[in-house]
Amino acid sequence: MARERGPQNAGAAGALPQRFRHEALKVRPSKLLALIASLLAGCTLGPDYKRPDIQAPAAFQYETKDAAATADTLWWQQFQDPVLNQLIDEALRHNTNIQIAAANVEQAAAFLTQTRSQLFPQVGYGAGAQRERAREPAFASLIPNYPNPSSAYQAALQASWELDLWGRIRRQSEAAFANVLASDEARRGVILSLVAQVAGSYLQLRGLDAQLDVANKTLGTYKESVDLFTLQFQYGQVSQMNVAQAQSQYQTAAAQIPLIESQIAQTQSSLAVLIGRDPGPIVRGKSVYELQLPLVPAGVPSQLLERRPDLLQAEQQLIAANAQIGAAKALYFPTLSLTGAYGNASAELSKLFSGQAKVWSYAGTLAGPIFTFGAVSGQVMQAEAAQNAALLNYQLAIRNAFADVDNALIANQKLQQQLDAQIKLVAALQQYSDLARLQYDGGYTSYSTVLQAEQALFPAELNLASIRAQVFGSAVNIYKAMGGGWVARADPLTGSTPAPPPASALPPPLF
Repeated sequence: MARERGPQNAGAAGALPQRFRHEALKVRPSKLLALIASLLAGCTLGPDYKRPDIQAPAAFQYETKDAAATADTLWWQQFQDPVLNQLIDEALRHNTNIQIAAANVEQAAAFLTQTRSQLFPQVGYGAGAQRERAREPAFASLIPNYPNPSSAYQAALQASWELDLWGRIRRQSEAAFANVLASDEARRGVILSLVAQVAGSYLQLRGLDAQLDVANKTLGTYKESVDLFTLQFQYGQVSQMNVAQAQSQYQTAAAQIPLIESQIAQTQSSLAVLIGRDPGPIVRGKSVYELQLPLVPAGVPSQLLERRPDLLQAEQQLIAANAQIGAAKALYFPTLSLTGAYGNASAELSKLFSGQAKVWSYAGTLAGPIFTFGAVSGQVMQAEAAQNAALLNYQLAIRNAFADVDNALIANQKLQQQLDAQIKLVAALQQYSDLARLQYDGGYTSYSTVLQAEQALFPAELNLASIRAQVFGSAVNIYKAMGGGWVARADPLTGSTPAPPPASALPPPLF
């Protein structure tokens, strides 16, 4: 049955074959009403979802030729640092954001159960007791034992059912189902971001450790120069200016250490919170000079539509918004509700469940709008605008995803080139410093030449440690941007993976 043909199918119910109509008249009115409702049920208004056409590029602009099929692996293990592996495992188990995201999925699933329940009869019970004294009529004295005050007791089972003739509840259930899947994709997106954040923070921390090591070693070297020149100045071998130059070198290096130590402390605190700990020290593993660089994962742009949780979440939100159009359009049409009750009623509590105390009732109610002055049309327009906004958001998310991957790939390539150049720069400056020191010791040049060489070498060594950490971080960003099956492999490590509703949770046909 086509989704947009609700009104036509409703009209077709009156065109039953003659024999079938005669047979229908033989049944009780309640059964006839249910039979007609069954013929009308299943007509669902609104457009069915169809994935928008996405013009994905054939390949990424900056994809490397050495890409490997590693997108479905636990890629952080390629760094070959057991400490990093342990930190990520701990984060997956204890991170609060993952637990919040899992609770959001459970909340969305509970709302789906609540929404879907309206497709079925609602059965309940009720009981009551009443005693009252009323104004006695004039003839009351003529009636022996006239009941005043009077009592009334009743107990009954009650049922109500709104038949989903036009698919309003079914569309709402479809939207709720999509929201559950969107919440689960949001949870998977938290896993993706968490692993990338933990790995990136750890690599940043190791880069800062390397910078601190460079600063401390340089400070020690400069301290030896200060002590040497101070001693030589005391014996009149050098001038006060040489001592001042050496001290300026020393203080320059000393000023960098508190800055680096502050960055280390802040990074440690952030990393501790990510893994579910109170702020505190983080155990270190391999240095940035010992870590192995992961392979660049292979992939094509179209795969992002199935691998990135944020894109899957945006699509489910689009599906939900699309379903709400049908739910809003169904408000144009009448609703049919069935109610019934069966129980006992008596003026005496002792006779409530005996004698002629049985009571029952059933009824059907048909109600629909005539003049709403924009109440319904406004909801339809709102739903259509929300669907258009969700579509645009989905398209924008896809474009941003393509850009994320291209940016991560080009950053990785250029950072590696920058690292190669920085290694050569440090080597050249180290040679320059060594030669300047030899010439100064031999009396061929002034100490200012040595000072100039060492002043250039120190920041170059700091930059080398920083760039090396950035290269590793760029590899993390590639895996984050590309998504991949590794998210599904990391998911069980959280220990709190909610079971998303199966496809069977979608509203079934009523008849």
